[in-house]
Amino acid sequence: MVPARRRCGCLFRQRRPPGAARGDRAAPDGRRTGRSGAGAARPEHELVDDYFIAAAPRRRAVTLFGQAIDRATGSRLPSWLLHDGDSFGPAVRAHLDADLAAPGVPELLQHCAALDKPAATAKWLRRLDELLVAAQGGRQVVRRLLDAFAAHGRSVHDDTDRLLRGLVWALSRERDERATELLARATAGAAAAPRQAAGFPYASRTAIAAVRLLADRDGDVPLRTLARLAMTVRNKAVRTRVQTVLTQLGARRGWSFSEVMELAVDDHGLGPDGRLRRAVGPYAATVEIVGDRARLVFARDEVTLKGVPAQVKQSHEDDLAELRALVRQVGATLVSERQRVEGLLSEERVWSYPEWSSRFLDHPVTATYGRHLLWEVSTDGQRWTAGLPRRNGGAWAIVDRDGHALDHGTVRLWHPARASTAEVLAWRGHLVDAGLTQPFKQAFREVYLRTPAEEKTETYSNRFAAHILRYRQANALMRARGWQAGYLGTWDGGYDSEATKVFGGGAWQASFHHALVDDPEERRYDVEYCSTDQVRFARHDGKSWQPARIIDVPPLVFTEAMRDVDLFVGVTSIATDPQWADRGEDRFSAYWHRTAVAELTPSAQVRRDALARLLPRMAIAGRVDLAERYLRVRGNLRAYRIHLGSGNIMMEPDDRYLCIVAARSQTGRLHLPFDDDTMLATILSKAIMLAADDRITDPTVLSQLRPPEIGLCLPSEWITGASPTR
Repeated sequence: MVPARRRCGCLFRQRRPPGAARGDRAAPDGRRTGRSGAGAARPEHELVDDYFIAAAPRRRAVTLFGQAIDRATGSRLPSWLLHDGDSFGPAVRAHLDADLAAPGVPELLQHCAALDKPAATAKWLRRLDELLVAAQGGRQVVRRLLDAFAAHGRSVHDDTDRLLRGLVWALSRERDERATELLARATAGAAAAPRQAAGFPYASRTAIAAVRLLADRDGDVPLRTLARLAMTVRNKAVRTRVQTVLTQLGARRGWSFSEVMELAVDDHGLGPDGRLRRAVGPYAATVEIVGDRARLVFARDEVTLKGVPAQVKQSHEDDLAELRALVRQVGATLVSERQRVEGLLSEERVWSYPEWSSRFLDHPVTATYGRHLLWEVSTDGQRWTAGLPRRNGGAWAIVDRDGHALDHGTVRLWHPARASTAEVLAWRGHLVDAGLTQPFKQAFREVYLRTPAEEKTETYSNRFAAHILRYRQANALMRARGWQAGYLGTWDGGYDSEATKVFGGGAWQASFHHALVDDPEERRYDVEYCSTDQVRFARHDGKSWQPARIIDVPPLVFTEAMRDVDLFVGVTSIATDPQWADRGEDRFSAYWHRTAVAELTPSAQVRRDALARLLPRMAIAGRVDLAERYLRVRGNLRAYRIHLGSGNIMMEPDDRYLCIVAARSQTGRLHLPFDDDTMLATILSKAIMLAADDRITDPTVLSQLRPPEIGLCLPSEWITGASPTR
């Protein structure tokens, strides 16, 4: 077997300042020294990376050459530790130079870097304990290095990753609360990843080892840290390890995985009203949740200020930095909580009334979502009645559409798949009439039922196969919705991919197959389009996933998985791109024209129902008619049909295509009962624009409005002035 190879050098090249003699060294103050003594500055080295070499031989070569250089220079800290291969090594060498060279510390660090596997052996741990005792300030060095790494926020070299893995094992020998908090921060720092490469953690080896060690600690800090990582980490290996230890941790405490995630939500010290107040000099600082975002505001004498006072910036920098960090932390928890709470729609979870109110209505973060969702209550577990949360005296109650409080009992999250059509329509009307906005689609949520064709194929669904998607946008949307997918590319194994996501509280997995569409340009290697294929399901069986028949998939799991796939197709299909037809690409023309006017999918059908409720409230109500697939708009120049699925526009009477890219902001102040359907806002903005087509000033749009046979004489003032958002 050919070992995995990576680009990295195996030789050291010593860098000497200009004019320095061989063997001389520069002291910190710039004076020249001879052979280095105990306090001499470390010689600078850089790794030569001119060719490829396997990782293991590279480390051996680097160690041997480094030892030779260290003997020649008298350096106490080995050159191959914390080297210049990343920005972390030089930074901590400069900051902790004396501590790193203290008696026994280099030996301790070498031992930490020698750990080859995530799990340490008993022999390795015994030697570690001996070195921790013998090293002068060794335990403090371990903490300072990990503290620096937790604040580093960047990727580290593979050698540094191995050293950090040993350091977290060294820290795990300390059982105090501060060590647990530091281990949690180091774990989060190692598992974090750059935004543009979310699947590549800053220190993957350290993350995998630290996750296991953190799960063995007591208290709530490990639980909350791991729960947050389970929602945010995109690397498959790290995420699998996090989910495994959370399941084990929950089993020890008698909780399911879903309940572990629920109990681990951090409140960040916020009060029940979602606020934390603190005095900063003469000002009152408040961290608060507004909508679904966290913000920091300052006030003086109960008068809210527009920004951060200059005095706070100048005299209270540490307090300001701490408060801003808290805002970021609360914001991150809000994002993960929205994803977690929406994920409960695929579960058959129930709560007792006290559990429900404390976890979803009184929790300062989760309440942001829980107080705006529909819930069902039952006193016998058979008959369920839906309602919205409302304060009733000093406690919470669930009230029906008439405002009557329901009897306390068992509570579950309402899903339209379990409700009758009449009930779903009634709640949709209630939300619109009351002007209520839900954090995500619930009353207007699409429902996907099994079809005879899917039952016939038994193990897969072709419902969303054979679509052409804009790949980069599709891949980003998959990841945003919590699906794990390998990236497509023109390399071995990169021509097809399988996106997977866990549903039903971890009991079920859906997989969405898609493949690369070759580009006719031979030298173009980036992937522009992908084609869709089957959706399959698997059931969790111990440590593996076993393929399942479509008929055996729980209805809530099936509808939630298919809803996600419909979202990928509906948002990223080239049929929804109003400019695609002008590109002159013939490969997918038939698909584009067929899909641009196709029958409505469940998501488009829900969009149609929302439009039926919203349009009568709008100023353009007299100019629009809602048909089965289209919204017909009567302008002053001509009439138009907007397809409710793709948003594409056809002009009457000749059915010519009209390309307009409208901005969501043009829907004005219209209330929407949900905010996660961009196509709904796009259709509304296009309708508003076309209803007043005689006021359009954009020459590109006006040129399309002219009939090709006789031309359209437009006043010159119509084609002057600023262009609207397109």
